[in-house]
Amino acid sequence: MTATLRPPASACPACVAAPAAEALAERAQPQEARLALSLPTIHCAACMTAVETALEKVPGVRSARVNLSQKRVRIEAAPEITAEALIPVVEAAGYEAHELDAGTLAATATDKAGRDLLMRLAVAGFAAMNVMLLSIAVWSGAEGPTRDLFHWVSAAIVLPTIAFSAQPFFRNALTALRAGHLNMDVPISLAILLAIVTSLWETMLSGEHAYFDAAIALTFFLLTGRYLDHRTRAIARSAAEELSALEVPRAWRLTETGEEQVPASELHVGDLIRVRPGGRMPVDGEICEGQSELDRSLLTGETLPVYAAPGQTVSAGEVNLTGPLVIRATAVGRDTSLHRMADLVAVAESGRENYTPLADKAAKLYAPGVHILAALAFLGWLLWSGDFRVALNIAAAVLIITCPCALGLAVPAVTTAASGRLFKHGLLIKDGTALERLAEVDTVVFDKTGTLTAGTPTLTNRDDFTRHDLEIALALAEGSSHPLSVSLTAALRAAGITPAEVTGVTEVPGHGTEALWRGQQVRLGRAAWVGGGQSATTSAWLRVGEGPAQPFRFEDSLRDGAEETVEALIEMGKKVILISGDSLGAVEALASRLQIPQWVAEALPQDKAAQIKSLSDEGRHVLMVGDGLNDTAALAGAHVSISPASALDAARTASDIVLLGRSLAPIPDALAVAGKATKRIRQNFAIATWYNVIAVPLAVAGLCSPLIAALAMSASSITVSLNALRLKGSR
Repeated sequence: MTATLRPPASACPACVAAPAAEALAERAQPQEARLALSLPTIHCAACMTAVETALEKVPGVRSARVNLSQKRVRIEAAPEITAEALIPVVEAAGYEAHELDAGTLAATATDKAGRDLLMRLAVAGFAAMNVMLLSIAVWSGAEGPTRDLFHWVSAAIVLPTIAFSAQPFFRNALTALRAGHLNMDVPISLAILLAIVTSLWETMLSGEHAYFDAAIALTFFLLTGRYLDHRTRAIARSAAEELSALEVPRAWRLTETGEEQVPASELHVGDLIRVRPGGRMPVDGEICEGQSELDRSLLTGETLPVYAAPGQTVSAGEVNLTGPLVIRATAVGRDTSLHRMADLVAVAESGRENYTPLADKAAKLYAPGVHILAALAFLGWLLWSGDFRVALNIAAAVLIITCPCALGLAVPAVTTAASGRLFKHGLLIKDGTALERLAEVDTVVFDKTGTLTAGTPTLTNRDDFTRHDLEIALALAEGSSHPLSVSLTAALRAAGITPAEVTGVTEVPGHGTEALWRGQQVRLGRAAWVGGGQSATTSAWLRVGEGPAQPFRFEDSLRDGAEETVEALIEMGKKVILISGDSLGAVEALASRLQIPQWVAEALPQDKAAQIKSLSDEGRHVLMVGDGLNDTAALAGAHVSISPASALDAARTASDIVLLGRSLAPIPDALAVAGKATKRIRQNFAIATWYNVIAVPLAVAGLCSPLIAALAMSASSITVSLNALRLKGSR
């Protein structure tokens, strides 16, 4: 931490030198460690407190702050504290944790744009209230010097307010004009400026009418729409950045003199790297020494760990479970499979930018029409009356009357109401156009592990074993961190089983756990190692002494609401597809159970993305629902996407919608609400259109005073907002 030097007023050299010496000494101290962990399973304030409390009890940890929306904890600690030491602390508190590279992550940015819009909105609202009070006196019949005074006071309030509050419209309009095209902000800016110029001219000439009130009210309503739009969009961080942050920041490299810990960025092809149990692969490589099992679920969706032995290839991001491994790097940095996946996500994200929101489609027709109409009104009155002042007043009235307050509120008002309704039912809308895209969905693609299923194996045949076999199995299972052993331990403990007294418990990496029980060798693990046969389901085999091996069978339990959701989607006429990286048998069994007619097994991340693209090329609008790293490219490439809150940061970031609860049941409701929301948006556009059809002829005919213009504009905006609120209360 660098101190800011503030020399005292005294010229005493010692006084000046003292703080400088302290600063140098402080700089000489080791910098504190700034660490970041991903916490995919936290979901409430209690989770935040539990994680922070557990971490702050660790000696050397100075602070731990959990961000619930990002599902991440940032830790400041002494230099010797490492993420590897803190992950077990979080897991002991009951939460999954993964290390993130804090240097790769952008600093958590505050919502400066939102605060800026809110501040401009507040200033415009305050000014509008005051100007309206002054305008009431004018509308009530104030004349002569009194009317002129009120107009000048209104000008003094409105001019600086417009200069400050309307900047977003002016900037966007100028950018569009420089690029040679029109957007909604061009007529908005022209209307505001023309209203101000006309009002100043009328005030200087002691004219009867001025548009100061209409100009500031227009700015206020449009800023309201702009702020609502900003709030509903809540643009998330790049999923590619999240993927890059999941890369291991440090690794143990083997040298002639031993091993050294180095940043992953300093690894080269051909380096030998040791990966301890529980660690993630920092690079793509080939196993040179050791046997273990690898957890590939986050990358490929495979439910079961994969046996790993010398000669086998590994990919960055895979987790080493049971035994130490030495790998030789074959790809590092941007060449790793994990980084290629990040590039795939970035490409998929850019493809989604081609979607044109309904408001933008309306703006393409609206902006040139308004300009042409105002210009024709100006020229027509100038030619007919020969009075430039009259023609300019009418042109200003036309622009104010037609200015898109209602259009500006049509989408954000509905989106805000729909987002609030869906949030109550457990769905967080992250992108402003997500509801529009969701309403167009005709195909729903599900991932399997962690999405349709809970992602945790459940014991199904406990009653096939005697009590003393269960006690032996529990004693062996407690000696392993293998996912099946963890599930077996939980199931047997819940059934009231106590572990048998065994000795010499040893875990054989890649195979299982063995020990001695009453002089007999007992084993729990892989079928080939224990002496078991073939099993159609996920199994861990137990063998006691010379007796036959028996399988503990497991199945991945369904996520809450999975059956009902798939059934409801099919009844709605949606095409449902299951695409998973899991094995053929597991995927086929789940598809049969949920009556999903079309499914794909053993799909790699690029295969999932290709399937989504193929469906899109067929003209289908795809909703992708997934939770793993292997789903991120498909989530980003789909027409619209949903991830559970328990998904990894990268998957949630690539998605448009986050499912906050454990049940999938809100998904069909979301499709229904999205359809209603799009209907409301179109109704709002119709309201705005009819408003213009009625009001524009009056403005062109010169029958709209500033009072009528302000009231008509406000009435259309309020009508649109009330129509949007109907969605919030509808069933």
